[in-house]
Formats: sequence, structure tokens, C-alpha cells
Amino acid sequence: MAFRNVAMRVLLLLAVVSATYAAKGKAEKESADGPAASGPGGEYDIAKLGAKPDGTTDCTEALEEAWASACGSTGNPTIIIPEGDFLTGALNFTGPCKGDGLTIKLEGNLLASNDLAKFKSNWIEIMRVKKLSITGKGNIDGQGKAVWTKNSCQKNYNCKILPNSLVLDFCDDVLIEGISIINSKFFHMNIFQCNGVTVKEVKVTAPGDSPNTDGIHMGDSSNVSIIDTTIGVGDDCISMGPGTTKVNISGVTCGPGHGISIGSLGRYKDEKDVTDITVKNCVLKGSSNGLRIKSYEDAKSPLIASKITYENIKMEDSGNPIIIDQKYCPNKLCTSKGDADRVTVKDVSFKNITGTSSTPEAVSLLCSEKRSPAKASQCPTSRSSTPARTTRPWLSAPTPRSPPRESTRRSCF
Repeated sequence: MAFRNVAMRVLLLLAVVSATYAAKGKAEKESADGPAASGPGGEYDIAKLGAKPDGTTDCTEALEEAWASACGSTGNPTIIIPEGDFLTGALNFTGPCKGDGLTIKLEGNLLASNDLAKFKSNWIEIMRVKKLSITGKGNIDGQGKAVWTKNSCQKNYNCKILPNSLVLDFCDDVLIEGISIINSKFFHMNIFQCNGVTVKEVKVTAPGDSPNTDGIHMGDSSNVSIIDTTIGVGDDCISMGPGTTKVNISGVTCGPGHGISIGSLGRYKDEKDVTDITVKNCVLKGSSNGLRIKSYEDAKSPLIASKITYENIKMEDSGNPIIIDQKYCPNKLCTSKGDADRVTVKDVSFKNITGTSSTPEAVSLLCSEKRSPAKASQCPTSRSSTPARTTRPWLSAPTPRSPPRESTRRSCF
């Protein structure tokens, strides 16, 4: 009996010691690594949720877990993407979220998989979220070079769209600041039905010959500001589609690219008007177009582009510095159904547009043929001298070395 009691005491002591050491080991591990999150409004580090920064391991699950936890948290939670390369497939971040605001802190690099089977549509799609911030010094890298050859949109009017890199749908009060978005498979950023989006000090880059890699596209959105941002891509630096209103673009450097564009307008039925657009204090360097408004020659339904102001814009060897094109038909793929006259362009103001053009015509107005001249337009019939030499200054130009060719500015309205 005594022996049995001693044995029982020894076993009980061993059990207590074992439990103590296990708890101590767990506490030490948590202390060293830190928990994945720390209470309401805490930080959710994807590396602590299993993401590996090696650029080859699929980290989709860790990012989606971080989003689910942060979006379901109260307060002001932060998702941390630390330094390193994190490969992912499609990421669908959907709200509404419970907290007062959510931040994604991007210090490392997100890499898009080149396995297109992983994407139903877009790469990073954020939907129905209010008070969202994406900040940091990291990259959103679409790794598009590997799949650009699969883009058939130059030949097919209804082509299959490759994944856009960063898409905001139905989001309000969004700040994107400091990050870089590079080498997208298709558009770098797409803003749809959002209100109150600010893009500040962001870099958007892709080769000038990369297909359909628009920098920032927006549609059916209002109160969008793009400030002190550098964009060089293979398509429009910024494009404003139907339904875009109250946009402020300031301090943007564009090039290479197709310029800062309104449109294309009129491709689909029942598109909404574009109005209250201001583009100021921008520089366009070597872009194939400058300030452009474009609408399809086979427009499907009526809409109006109006109250548009361009001011203090500098061109550096840009093609078609000012172009309003109501006969837009990329790659001659338009159908015979529709009418260019259905899109009205009015109340457009150009102030202090200076610099050099890489094309003979500095101002090009390709208007629909049936519209009568506007009675109260800020783009009236006038004449301006344009130097024949394509790299000489234009508009407010000094006397050219060779005789000037006159460019007639006609009303498009």
C-alpha cells in the first residue's frame, strides 16, 4: 500500500511538471513570435498565419484568413504584409466590416500567380467596404509579362479579359497611399461604384508596349482624387469611364502611356454622363496621347460629357496633346449599329497647356458630323499657330524656325 501511494505521488508530480513545462513552452513561443492578432482593433500578420515570403508558396489562404479576422473585428484592425515576396491566387475581400476602419499595411510584395485557372475574374477584389486604407512601401506585382501574349483584345471586340490587379467595388472613403502597383495582367486599378477614393503618392508602372495595362480606371464613381502619383503603362495612364463625376487629378506624371482620358464612352447601352472633371498641374512625358476625350463612332445610347477643366498641363514630347475623338474605333472593330452623335461633349476648358508635341497637330478635334456648333462652349471655333517642327513648343509657342502651320479648332458639340 505504501509503495502504491508513493507511485501515485510520483505520477502526479510528473504530470504537474509536464503540464507546467508545456504551458511555459507555449507561452515562450507566443512571446517570441507574437500572436497573429491582439484583441479588438489588433494587427493580423500574414506571416504569423502561415504565409511564407519565398515568392513560390501559395499564400492565398493566409491572406483570406487575415481578412476574415480583421473584417470581423471591432475597432481599427490592421492587416500586415511584412517584407518578403508572397505569391497568391485570386483574393476576394468582401465587407461590410464590423470595425470603424480597416488598414492593409503593405511592406512586402504581393505576387499574382501566373496560373490563370486560379482567377475567375480579378486578382485582388475589395467589395462593399467603408473606411479602408492601403498604405506602405510594398508592391502589388501582377507579373503580367508571362501572360500578356494571351491578351486577344487587339483582335477580338469581345475578348476574354485577363485579371485586373486591384479592384474596388462599392467602396466608400478609401485611401491608397505610398504603394506601387506594377506589371498588371490587365488594368492596374479599377474603381467601380465607389464614393470618396483618394490615391496619393502611388507609383503605377508597366512597359509602354504592354497591352491594356491601364494605370487607374474608374466608372460610375464620384469624389475620386488622384494626387502626386506617377504612372507609366501600356495604355491610358488614367481613364474615366461612364458615370464618373467629381474627379480631381493633380500633380500626376504620365508616361509612357496613352494619356489622361475620358472614355471610352458609348460602347454599351444606357451609360451614364461624365461631369465635373478637373485635371491640373500634371506632366505628360512621351505619351502617345495627351488630354483625350474619346467616344465610339457606333455609340449605343445618348450620354453627355461636360464641365471638364484642364489647367496648367505640361507636355514633354507627347503625341496628340489635345484630342477630342468622337469617331473612336480601336482596331476598326466597331459595328455598324449605333451613332457617334449620341455622345455630346460640352463645357470643356483648356488653360495654360504648354510643352512639345511629337505629332504635327497639337490640337485634334475629330467631331461627329451632324452636331451643330455649340452656342456657349468653352471650346469655341478659334485659331492657334502650331509649329511645323514636331518637337517645338506649341500653343504659347515662340516664333518657330520654319513657317507655322495653322490648326483650326472647331466645335465638337
